[in-house]
Amino acid sequence: MSFQDVILILASALRLSTPLLLACLAGLYSERAGVFNIGLEGKMLAAAFAAAVVATLTSSAMLGLLGAIVIGIAFSMIHGFASITQRGNQIVSGVAINTLALGLTAVLGNAWYKEGGRTPPLPASVRFQPIELPFAAEARSIPILGPIYSDLLSGHYGFVYAALAAVPLTAFILQRTRFGLRLRAVGENPAAVDTAGVSVERMRYLALACCGALCGLAGAYMSTAQSASFVTEMTAGKGFIALAALIFAKWRPWGALGACLLFGLLDAVAIRLEGATLPLIGQVPVQAIQSLPYLLTVVLLAGFIGRAVPPKAGGVPYVKERR
Repeated sequence: MSFQDVILILASALRLSTPLLLACLAGLYSERAGVFNIGLEGKMLAAAFAAAVVATLTSSAMLGLLGAIVIGIAFSMIHGFASITQRGNQIVSGVAINTLALGLTAVLGNAWYKEGGRTPPLPASVRFQPIELPFAAEARSIPILGPIYSDLLSGHYGFVYAALAAVPLTAFILQRTRFGLRLRAVGENPAAVDTAGVSVERMRYLALACCGALCGLAGAYMSTAQSASFVTEMTAGKGFIALAALIFAKWRPWGALGACLLFGLLDAVAIRLEGATLPLIGQVPVQAIQSLPYLLTVVLLAGFIGRAVPPKAGGVPYVKERR
């Protein structure tokens, strides 16, 4: 394998890990505030559908992105109403969100477009386009550093750069701001936060709003940048893999980046190996290659990550104490 092949695989890993990273950070905001969020898959799927539909109706990728964010936040608020206001089981609520999104996108897509749940293909003018960094073409001829800059770092969609920038931003918010301190405290000791005069419900709803916005970005990326339309079940379990990455990262932003890049790299290698012939094995079945990211999820969660301790108040509805 040549150096250029390695660069191309790493660039593909960046693109493939972007929706995972956005969803993983979304889950981080929610779960650090004490709301377990197994509904990431459904929020991403609904957002992807909304982005494609709005972009088709308005011929605007930016409006499609806005629609995805609105729908992502709306689904998060439904989750919040069920699990925070009504104090329902957060896992059951998340499963309901996934089921609702899966059924609703299929039914509406088929009813509106009569293409088996698929939305019409978006022309290039209505899709987000890759961004070329300054002097990327000129730098390509420079040995080693040139391909790294022009082929690995340049030429990605804005979502990729936004996802990477969201990691240090999230770390700063959680560790260095009053909002982040309160959000983490709500997930660890909500009674103490309540005693200090801060609304536990309000903080958890704000965390879910951040979660919904990030899921909206992930969904819009899949249907208006990475692909040219919405396809039924196009998230293909990415929300669950993002949850696994979140546990693997032990609910830390930089760990989330590393975990998602690892999953993205395995996905990129799997695509590269499709149809390849390996020594002593022969041609690798496509199904075996496609199962690699999910197999890694099971292996990592089976005990190879050490002890992962979730927020102490995670999954527990808060009941205000009477004074």
